[in-house]
Amino acid sequence: MNFRLATTFRESLGKLTGQEQKTVKTTVLDLQLDPAHPALKFHRIDKAKDPNFWSIRASGDIRVIVHKTKADFLVCYVDHHDKAYHWAERRRVENHPKTGATQIVEIRERVEEIPVFKHVEVEVEAPKVRPLEQKTVDELLSFGVPEDWCETAIEADEIELLEIAERLPSEAAEALLDLADGKTPEIAATSEGSDGFEHPDAQRRFHLFTDEEELALALEFPWEQWTVFLHPSQRKFAEQVYSGPARVAGSAGTGKTVVAMHRAVALARRYPDAKILLTTFSTALADLLQIKMARLVGETSDLAKRIEVRSLPDLCCTLYAQEFGKFVAAEDEEVREIIAEVLTESGASFSPSFVWSEWKFVLDAWQVESIEAYREVPRVGRRTRLGSQQREVMWEIGQAVRKQLEEREHITWATAFRRITEALNESGKRPYDFLIVDEAQDLGVAELIFLATIGDRHAESLFFAGDGGQRIFQQPVSWKALGVDIRGRSNRLRINYRTSHQIRSRADILLPEESTDPDGNVTDRTGTISVFNGVPPELICCDDRDAEIGTVAKTLVEWLGGDYSPEEVGIFVRSEAQFPRLRAALKQAGVEWAELERTSLAPEGKVAVSTMHLAKGLEFRGVIVMACDHDVVPLENRIVEASDEGDLEEIYSTERHLLYVAATRAREQLLITGVNPVSEFVEDMELPDRR
Repeated sequence: MNFRLATTFRESLGKLTGQEQKTVKTTVLDLQLDPAHPALKFHRIDKAKDPNFWSIRASGDIRVIVHKTKADFLVCYVDHHDKAYHWAERRRVENHPKTGATQIVEIRERVEEIPVFKHVEVEVEAPKVRPLEQKTVDELLSFGVPEDWCETAIEADEIELLEIAERLPSEAAEALLDLADGKTPEIAATSEGSDGFEHPDAQRRFHLFTDEEELALALEFPWEQWTVFLHPSQRKFAEQVYSGPARVAGSAGTGKTVVAMHRAVALARRYPDAKILLTTFSTALADLLQIKMARLVGETSDLAKRIEVRSLPDLCCTLYAQEFGKFVAAEDEEVREIIAEVLTESGASFSPSFVWSEWKFVLDAWQVESIEAYREVPRVGRRTRLGSQQREVMWEIGQAVRKQLEEREHITWATAFRRITEALNESGKRPYDFLIVDEAQDLGVAELIFLATIGDRHAESLFFAGDGGQRIFQQPVSWKALGVDIRGRSNRLRINYRTSHQIRSRADILLPEESTDPDGNVTDRTGTISVFNGVPPELICCDDRDAEIGTVAKTLVEWLGGDYSPEEVGIFVRSEAQFPRLRAALKQAGVEWAELERTSLAPEGKVAVSTMHLAKGLEFRGVIVMACDHDVVPLENRIVEASDEGDLEEIYSTERHLLYVAATRAREQLLITGVNPVSEFVEDMELPDRR
């Protein structure tokens, strides 16, 4: 008999208390080992329309709902007795009449009771817009919509359609939202055989377990279901054979990191003797990747041993030490101080911020070694033009900065990567066969050249995951010019699994609908859909700091007084300068917190707190973005230091990206606050409230 878990079970498990979860996990493990064990007391759910639904008593009032046939044993749901029974009584497990995919279908009995969101105001006189009124039942069936719900969807208005979509199997919900947005979804695949569980759509919601270890691992992390269940489009990109470097892009929450992880696993299985690296640009993000990979494949499995997870800076230190010995990295603040000293001595008219930017993104990034090379170096992303004399002055300043670094025996990361790249080219050594890079939008020039060099063993040695809308550390650069040509092999994910429709649609306002990178790759951000609904984000302008502190404290008390655990809440501010306001709100709410640094993980029982820059890679049920005043987001110091309109445009762009990153860490609830006058970016998001 096949033993499967449904995503509905994993979602419901995550809503129980810690002790209840432990008991349920033990019950499910016992169930897999011996379904006929006398200690497992099965009770048929008599009122269920589907006769194959049974309940199992886990403990006290907790009931596990299972669906069993001769061939399959499916664990569907868990909750307290009455809620668990009510769930089963209103559902059935069946194969879709057209696609053949196995679905858990909610029985449509009281459609007129579908609630409308309380937060949405609808004018009584407004005509009822039915987005799907021109569609037929047959059309909706072809997209995997359950037969019972087709006519209801056709008659629904925009708000009702959102509610209906939340009740449907994922492929049907995605299709309806696409159709309502004026797009034509792909026709659902059909099962060639009789087993509906083998259908690609079914495989994203039902997972087959063949041994106790795999099941125990899956039960351990109920919120991490995306590491087990892949959407068919994600699986295609993760397992595809490419003819050159490839990239998967997508808005926040669309599963790019998931695809990167599964890409590493797919390559490890395809090439048993290959050395595989899963990497990213920061140590904090690499730590998170390591944790997620352990959840996906286990810490001691053969796959885990063959997939190395580490950050690019960490890898750089190791390879550099092997070739040249250890080095001391020249960090940004040190270089800024040197630049200030050099400018004072030289009397040059350049601003410190301009010289720093020119050094970081041109002279050091490209490792320019002569004035002639400086005249020819690509300046993509650098909006300020420099005349011949200005370049000569800038070149002298750059040389003086290098001299001081050499005297201190400190080298920049770009220099370290260049020297390693040169050494690898001379030796022909390649430490890895395949490299999968997450958060690739923030890779620097030297890092990309390094990756292009060591990723030359196979046509598909390089795979990148990233989103230009989340670029906050680097300026745009031509990948093709650096030896990484992804044209024709760049794919986009469109289904958002992490963030509710209401939060995602509001955050998307911060970014342009379409953008083009230096290589001509066009990113169309329209068409992204979320697979679940929630409450609209709150955007609140406060009269003063005390009012803002009180608003944030009140929200924290409400969330933590409900079913949120402290570690399921994250609070972000633009910089450390806003931490005093943040801490005051936490103290007023009486909650403990952890200020994130290297690991980007909060310990159990504490609210996570950090700057927006450290929000990358994180997710929380509830997120608060605080202190979004007009002179904080965008940061006034950066605006003042802008040397011309080109630099100002780049600053505004990255500041918008920062707020977007912070806001899209939220799964269910988002609060953005600021003191009057509030950030223009928040006003762009349609500020509806004032306190």
